[in-house]
Amino acid sequence: MTHDISSLRKFVSPEIVFGAGSRRSVANFASNFGARHVLLVSDPGVAAVGWVGECEALLEAAGIRTTVFTGVSANPKVDEVMAGAELYRASDCDVIVAIGGGSPMDCAKGIGIVASHGRHILEFEGVDTITHPPPPLILIPTTAGTSADVSQFAIISDPGRRFKFSIISKAVVPDVSLIDPEVTETMDPFLTACTGVDALVHAIEAFVSTGSGPLTDTHALEAIRLINRYLEPLVADTADAELRERIMLASMQAGLAFSNAILGAVHAMSHSLGGFLDLPHGLCNALLLEHVVAYNFPSAEARFRRVAEAMDIDTRGLTARQVKARLMARIMELKRRVGLEARLTQLGVTSADIPYLSGYALKDPCILTNPRKSSLRDVQVVYEEAL
Repeated sequence: MTHDISSLRKFVSPEIVFGAGSRRSVANFASNFGARHVLLVSDPGVAAVGWVGECEALLEAAGIRTTVFTGVSANPKVDEVMAGAELYRASDCDVIVAIGGGSPMDCAKGIGIVASHGRHILEFEGVDTITHPPPPLILIPTTAGTSADVSQFAIISDPGRRFKFSIISKAVVPDVSLIDPEVTETMDPFLTACTGVDALVHAIEAFVSTGSGPLTDTHALEAIRLINRYLEPLVADTADAELRERIMLASMQAGLAFSNAILGAVHAMSHSLGGFLDLPHGLCNALLLEHVVAYNFPSAEARFRRVAEAMDIDTRGLTARQVKARLMARIMELKRRVGLEARLTQLGVTSADIPYLSGYALKDPCILTNPRKSSLRDVQVVYEEAL
């Protein structure tokens, strides 16, 4: 796969404030947007550890009224988006702030879409379906991996179809992302592993995507390098502030890469799987990663060689077959060391589920930028290998 350096490309990004304590500037940014009444979106877990209360206090100390919505589950659902949008409307809010992982941030994006259009969130599935700008959006991520805080993606779960659908638009890129490694200190080792591997998948898929290019490649490769070196020690010692900062930086760079280069078959299949069984997104990605790499490798050998090099594999003198073998081995070793070795069968997936999962995976927009064109049978085989 090659790129024409003269091709036109675009790159979208929010205003980013990165570093310890950056969350404390939330009221300043809300004031800059003229906020009178903020809808603060989060989930019960983030509220329980105190981050929601701190954010609410900062806003109210600046004279900004705040209504809190924490009715967001692990995979934000259609009804939760609609309930949040109704609360936004009923409270006469004018700015949205979300603090949490990917679920509250994606839910906040959905709330903004519904609030500005007055229509159901299901009507916005797909690419560039948003016609009215959503209200100002400030995101504060509490996990290092989902990158919803910098991306033009919103992923919503539709329980009626047991399917996660994507909304892709620069309109859902937040206005401000306050990326503060301090708020990740409440993550346990399992969540740290899931979100870290999620960021690794973002970076790898962005680098080999047919939409990749010079504006995204440097972010993707640096994210791969950081995660390869620092995720294992962070899972072993989640209290290490320096390691948290490095993985948070990796998550941000992976997000900037995939938001602009888009993704591939891992995410298409993961969205289908996560919606079907209501599983953590990062875990789904982890279980599928090496199987999709093996499938895609022949279509992007040169790119995967650079991925291997970013994972500290010496590729000098190696054949493509040897590079593939060593890259696969390193991915599996990393997963094992951070405790993500499960197979799909252990999560309740059976061979009878594969036709259903594969059909929805092929409808996901992420499949369109996968480096290897995928048929229904191709996707079925990859799922079967991951059972």
